[in-house]
Amino acid sequence: MDLANWSLIQSFLAVAETGSLSAGARASGQSQPTLGRHIQALEQTLGAMLFDRHARGLSLSETGGQMLPMAQAMRDAMNQIMLTAAGRSQALEGTVRITASLFASHHLLPPILAHIRKVEPAITLELAPSDTTENLLFREADIAVRMYRPEQLDIVTRHIGDLSMGIFAARSYLKRVGYPQPSSDIRAFDLVGFDRNDMITHSMNAMGWAITRDDFAVRCDNQTTYWELVRAGCGIGFSQTSIGRDDPQVEELDFGVAIPPLPVWLAAHEAMRQMPRIRRVWDLLADGLMRAVATQGPARGSG
Repeated sequence: MDLANWSLIQSFLAVAETGSLSAGARASGQSQPTLGRHIQALEQTLGAMLFDRHARGLSLSETGGQMLPMAQAMRDAMNQIMLTAAGRSQALEGTVRITASLFASHHLLPPILAHIRKVEPAITLELAPSDTTENLLFREADIAVRMYRPEQLDIVTRHIGDLSMGIFAARSYLKRVGYPQPSSDIRAFDLVGFDRNDMITHSMNAMGWAITRDDFAVRCDNQTTYWELVRAGCGIGFSQTSIGRDDPQVEELDFGVAIPPLPVWLAAHEAMRQMPRIRRVWDLLADGLMRAVATQGPARGSG
């Protein structure tokens, strides 16, 4: 087989890992007919059937199953080659792609990115707001801003600091139901929580509140929309103190408990981290985020 035709292997991986031509097309960004032609060409080249066709889609044949881990190893090797080659670029210009959560992208990063553009106008910035994990190993992003410590191999991380968290509710909601006291049971009020994300339930249980998903009166996993639901008066929710305290529509509440802070980490692939433009943006991001952390005050109930 002509190994230079890497696109056939990529198409095989897309279909093998998703289970159908349609899902593979969505994952790879190619058309379904193109994937079908690639699979057929690869099978003809190898002289073997890689997939069993059935009404529910495709499943790997015995040969396809044996080939899958080897194809995945080829993909990993190709990615390492690309990362190593890209890491040798010495120009302090070009594009740097940053990924961060929707909330951080909306509330934290815009002024920091504006400063980066001011001091480094030759560097083009791409911001990918996402609450899913962008894969730094596959160059889906150059730098990630994470609220947890990434643990992938070959990833360089830096702990920037911790953002204090607080409990907030809209003034309109508090006027309607009354203001809680530090001794009040938070479960007596309407709570705004996440839907499928269990971060809030875990945190509240760790603080001594026995909470399940069903205890939330309103649920939403999109954190930017979540905050708007709190601001609109749907109930009591959580946010970074620097965001909540600057919002005249909400008021910070004290239930007599310390809210665990939110850690801020930077992450990048170690090969890409050596590129001058990525290293420069990394340093400027770190400086901007450290200033954001330094300007906030402690949450209520923290001491």
